[in-house]
Amino acid sequence: MSRNTPQAVWNYPTKIYVGAGCFSSLAEYCAALGMKRPLIVTDAGLAGHPMIASARRMLEAAGIDSALFADVQGNPVHANLLAGNKVFLAGQHDGVVAIGGGSGLDIAKLIAVMARQTIPVWDLEDIGDWWTRADASAIAPVLAVPTTAGTGSEVGRCAVITNEETEEKKIIFHPSMMPELVIADPELMAGLPPHLTAATGMDALTHCFETFCVDAFHPMADGIALEGLRLIKAFLPKAVADGQDMEARTMMMAAALMGGVSFQKGLGAVHSLAHPLGAMYGVHHGLTNAVLLPYVMMFNRPTIEEKAERVARTLGVGSTFDDLLQWVLDFRRKLGVPHSLSGLGIGLDRADAVAVKAQADPSTSANPRKTTPEDMKKIFAAAVAGNLAIA
Repeated sequence: MSRNTPQAVWNYPTKIYVGAGCFSSLAEYCAALGMKRPLIVTDAGLAGHPMIASARRMLEAAGIDSALFADVQGNPVHANLLAGNKVFLAGQHDGVVAIGGGSGLDIAKLIAVMARQTIPVWDLEDIGDWWTRADASAIAPVLAVPTTAGTGSEVGRCAVITNEETEEKKIIFHPSMMPELVIADPELMAGLPPHLTAATGMDALTHCFETFCVDAFHPMADGIALEGLRLIKAFLPKAVADGQDMEARTMMMAAALMGGVSFQKGLGAVHSLAHPLGAMYGVHHGLTNAVLLPYVMMFNRPTIEEKAERVARTLGVGSTFDDLLQWVLDFRRKLGVPHSLSGLGIGLDRADAVAVKAQADPSTSANPRKTTPEDMKKIFAAAVAGNLAIA
């Protein structure tokens, strides 16, 4: 037998309960994970939402004592994590229930990993085998309840957090960070406003497209990413138009999960640029991805043309790179996504810093076309100006 074949490691182990109403089994699922005193973690915007009160009532009725931590901002910072760690330890919690979008889920996962560690979170940045520095036995179990269909953080082994001192978003990784159980209930997304539905959905689209274009052997991820793209094309406009459309919400939830599990293959320069822009300007991650996508597509064109043609055929929008690019541009416009970064209030005044931080981002290593800081600056400047003529 020939050994001249690709070698890789693939992981898709998360148990996911999907369907309208499955949130009502929260207490049962917490008990199944051995949680007797979980800490519910969410973001500040959801703290007073009825679903949080409902979660606490369900747990209390089952004899499960819980507490709430919601000091989490839109682009989570280190101070949020430190505050959450203190609450977790003070309450002697034995698990984390993460409820929310990407921000809440990421901080929740980080609290579960870091609360009982003796090392700083930066020691677990997604670099080489740094994750082995953590004491795996000190990591608490996580049950994730996503309330947006975008980041896929509910099935991810990493989390993004901003270092306020350096204005850098860092990707923190540990295999045991992945939630052990996910409750994917589309009813929890019914009230999500159209603009957030669009922005988070475009985040999922970017995950699926970027990971499909990564030059690595992972046909499982490729197949999942392609189907995720198909679902987004069919159902994101419906979810934006009618938030009560449970079929559209369910399919978008599935697409977000698919983006999350597939991008273990890697991402690319869209995320490399979006991360520092989020840290430096506080812009919404999914929306920033949506704006950046066509500019990175144009830069990567020499290396992704064949894959783009396959995506175009899969989506039924043509058979060429140009066909796919035009569809992306039209799709963004229909969803209300600005054409340029200037539409998000971003200018060129800090272009050099953005380029350096983007080049250093872990996502850069997987981008299908090699980049330099000068390349990142060129892409960034084009995205600010709305100029798709990128060599």
